[in-house]
Amino acid sequence: MNLKGRNFLTLKDFSPEEIAYLLDLAAALKAEKKQGKTGNRLRGKNIALIFEKTSTRTRCAFTVGCVDEGGHPEYLGSNDIQLGAKETIEDTARVLGRMFDGIEFRGFEHSKVEKLAQYAGVPVWNGLTDDYHPTQILADFLTIREVFGTLKGIHLVFIGDGRNNMANSLMIGSGKMGLHFTIIAPKALWPGQELVDLCRGYAAESGGSISITEDRDAVAGADAIYTDVWCSMGEESKAAERVALLSPYQVNEALMKKTGKESTIFMHCLPAVRGNEVTHEVLESPQSVVFDEAENRMHTIKAVMVATLGNEE
Repeated sequence: MNLKGRNFLTLKDFSPEEIAYLLDLAAALKAEKKQGKTGNRLRGKNIALIFEKTSTRTRCAFTVGCVDEGGHPEYLGSNDIQLGAKETIEDTARVLGRMFDGIEFRGFEHSKVEKLAQYAGVPVWNGLTDDYHPTQILADFLTIREVFGTLKGIHLVFIGDGRNNMANSLMIGSGKMGLHFTIIAPKALWPGQELVDLCRGYAAESGGSISITEDRDAVAGADAIYTDVWCSMGEESKAAERVALLSPYQVNEALMKKTGKESTIFMHCLPAVRGNEVTHEVLESPQSVVFDEAENRMHTIKAVMVATLGNEE
């Protein structure tokens, strides 16, 4: 499958077959890495890594993934370049596009990564925006596939802030790939109806389903329970309000037992605030696969770079 030159901004832009291809490629690259093998698929490629928001997994995954395949990553923090300050995003994109072979962006407004993609002339990858976090979904789905052997028909429950970038992106990915996806959240934090309708359209084609409810008993039968921080970066002023609203939606041992399955796994994109959205006991339990997800960020991000930019080996 040829994805050369493609941007990676949201999974809305990719077919189920293309998403499956990226997961298969990530699994193959992971197997190579475990055998001590690295490649030259990005040899001669220079990658710009733009970070408005701080990062552990995204920054390290892009850096290690790039170096593993023979490329050169260049970190550009918010104080290192003029993006959107002294220089327009459009102008920055055109300059970087002439010097680099690919650009990663992690920041706030999704419109910024869209403008970069429009003007750079090289592949642009979304490392996270306020609306979407597509590289995380690839890591999550690779992890689910490793545990259960499949994605289709898996019952995935997201509980917490149902309108954040993780809930949005999991809903898109689940609709595309045939998972049964449930968001459990207070109504004030439900996702936008337009996106819900779009994802239900995807699910109708894939054999999946999308459900949204306030009922915590809806975790019954879940194969995987997913949560995220209650207060995203940039929303720190709302922390107390969010804790009060979302405390009943904490993932704890009692909630995990409500699934009725011993095989249910716990997932989180990290970093986690232990004692808020998840208890220490659940995060450290045998059901927790959060560090498998974290590692898989690197393998899946490497797959995205190789698929859209890499040389054939």
